This record gives sequence, structure tokens and C-alpha cells, in this order.
Amino acid sequence: MAALFDWFLHLDTHLAAFAASHGMLVYGVLFAVILVETGVVVLPFLPGDSLLFVAGAMAAQGTFSLALLLPLLMAAAVAGDALNFAAGSFTRRRAIDTQKIPLLKGEHLARTRSFFDRHGKKTIVLARFVPVVRTLAAFVAALGNMAYPTFFKFNVIGAVCWVALLVGAGYLFGNVAWIASHLTIVLLGIVGLSILPGLIGWFKQRV
Repeated sequence: MAALFDWFLHLDTHLAAFAASHGMLVYGVLFAVILVETGVVVLPFLPGDSLLFVAGAMAAQGTFSLALLLPLLMAAAVAGDALNFAAGSFTRRRAIDTQKIPLLKGEHLARTRSFFDRHGKKTIVLARFVPVVRTLAAFVAALGNMAYPTFFKFNVIGAVCWVALLVGAGYLFGNVAWIASHLTIVLLGIVGLSILPGLIGWFKQRV
């Protein structure tokens, strides 16, 4: 756990070292992390938002090719949600009580369903920017029997917006002197902003 936390706090350093020693393989690692973070319902804690920002900043430094990075990570995000939707479809056919799906916390499913109640199909897009909900939205959409063509359209829109905005922000601002020298604070701020909607929703439910 300490090693994972260190990786999160020093993503740029670790990614730069990995790129220097393994070359193009680092693109495969980035693809895999985004795929798993969005596609495996029991792994919602991987650093999606912060990884995209750092990757964009490193592209601005010349470590990565932006022209390769953007379509690659967009494809990973689309594939991850498609994988999650397939898992949800399988579970819907197999599970009798979807409130008791093994390895999934009931409150996480409830939170994601609440998102759907408020935002409807747009949840597939909006959830991209909310940790945990991002990982479960496609799964819950399949449990709710959303038509796949409808899901796919919102999946692609959400993936393009999420990757473009965060990688773009890293590319534009990651090399600003203050941000570059306080990247750990910035990453923690990104996490804080991303979980803020969930905290607000949790607070509203209890007042």
C-alpha cells in the first residue's frame, strides 16, 4: 500500500523512469491502467484523473507523443466502459439479487444508481469525472438494461471529453513553474475536486 501511495504522489518521476528504461512499453502501461480503472468494477481506486493530467504534462516535456497519447487513452477509456457494460449484462442475466453482487459494496451501487436517477443517460458522460461512479456507471447501466447503441454513444462522448480535458490540462499547465514544482499538491487537489460531487451528495442525503 505504501508503494502504491508513493507511485501516486510521484507519478511523473516513476513514469519518466519507466519510459527511460522500457521505451514504448510505457504506452501499454498507460493503456492498461486506464482500461482497468474504468473496466474492472472492483478496482475503482486506480489513479485515472491524476494519471491523465501527469501524462499530458509529460507530453508537453517531450516524454510522450501527444498525437499517440490522446487516441490511445481514449480507446482505453472506451474499451474499459465496454468491458464493464459486458460484465453488467452478464451479471443481470445471472444474478437474482443485484444488491448483493460479490466484491461490490452496496453503497457504491446505490450512489451510482442515484447518479442515474438525477442525470439519466448523461450519467455515462458525467460519471467519467467522478471516481468510483466512473468505474460503476457502465456496469449499472447494463444492470438497468440500457440499450447498447445508446450506451456506446455516450461512452465514446464521455471518453473523448474526459481524456481530452485532463490530458489537455496537463499539456497546457503541467509545465507552469509553480505547478511543476508543486505537482503532489496539484494531484491531491485533482483528487479532492473529483470526489467533491460525491461528498456534496453524501452531505445532502444527511441534512
